[in-house]
Amino acid sequence: MVATQQVIIDGDGHVLEDMEGIRKFLPSHALPEERLVKLLGIFPHLDHLHIAPGKTPPGSFNMVDANGWVEFAQEVGIKTSILYPTMGLAYGRIANPDWAISTTRAYNDWLYETYMKKSPVLKGMGLIPMQEPDAAIEELRRIVKDLGMPGAMLPATGLTALLGAKEYWPIYREAEKLGCCLAIHGGAHSDMGLNHMNVFAATHALGHPFGLLINFASIVFNGIFDKFPKVKIAFMEGGVAWFLMALERFTGSHSAFTTNDPRKELLQLKPKEKVSDYIIRHIKAGQIFVGCEGDEPLLAQAVKIVGAEPFMFSSDFPHEVNAELCQHEIEELLENEELTAADKEAILHTNAARFYNLEK
Repeated sequence: MVATQQVIIDGDGHVLEDMEGIRKFLPSHALPEERLVKLLGIFPHLDHLHIAPGKTPPGSFNMVDANGWVEFAQEVGIKTSILYPTMGLAYGRIANPDWAISTTRAYNDWLYETYMKKSPVLKGMGLIPMQEPDAAIEELRRIVKDLGMPGAMLPATGLTALLGAKEYWPIYREAEKLGCCLAIHGGAHSDMGLNHMNVFAATHALGHPFGLLINFASIVFNGIFDKFPKVKIAFMEGGVAWFLMALERFTGSHSAFTTNDPRKELLQLKPKEKVSDYIIRHIKAGQIFVGCEGDEPLLAQAVKIVGAEPFMFSSDFPHEVNAELCQHEIEELLENEELTAADKEAILHTNAARFYNLEK
């Protein structure tokens, strides 16, 4: 266990889906043949290159189940872990709305029964069928009210519209009413200009932040945070460098180019306010959060620019990490002399507790 009395909330871990287990929760009318599930799985592939030959850090991507997750949390000293999917990161690529509805519901039921019932340490972020916004609203209500999930993950890629689009506004309105959180998670890299990249490390390096950056732009410039002042949205597993780029590039481009907006539906700045000011204002209002790991080289710089409030420590276990590596990252964060004790507490605990409603 990490030698610290610091409370640690893991803002972003992952399950490795049991596809045959998820299949058991599908309704009879949507039940694929068992042999096809074994061969192809339930969700679309993450990208064109994810299973290319290579190696990952020792101990990572073992088929960890709920028992393995509890053991990992105990070994590292984690109080609560928030679980996101692995193959389910690509659920935005499901083209058939009915299949999206059936699949996301089955995944949520499987996650609840297999992980959340196993231990109070494990909290799952559900999936909602964004392909059919009315059904997404219904499923968001169910996972929050009936299953006790803190909120839902939105796909960074695959949908026919970006996440600031008007068709998704009712989902943000419902999230406000429920008081739940929404998180956009990188990891599915198709159709971002990377489909012909021949080295997976390059696809991985660019794909995670690109998906977040593109949707953050859509959400910011469509004024989502002003339209829905109680909505909370996190941007997970892209590091912090993309966020600093957004502050700089959004501000410069907005000051140079004016968009015709007769209906006042787009980004509305206050007098003399810059886009970077707007983003920081909504950070302080508790609406914008960003996942980070303990060894982020620009984390202290980001804290100096926007404050510590948006950043949430994420283990990413069991992707490319094991208990030893996670402990090392936490130690690096705790030893970072550029961060105050209050900064470290916020990043390791307080911010995630606020975002995921763990303070109740």
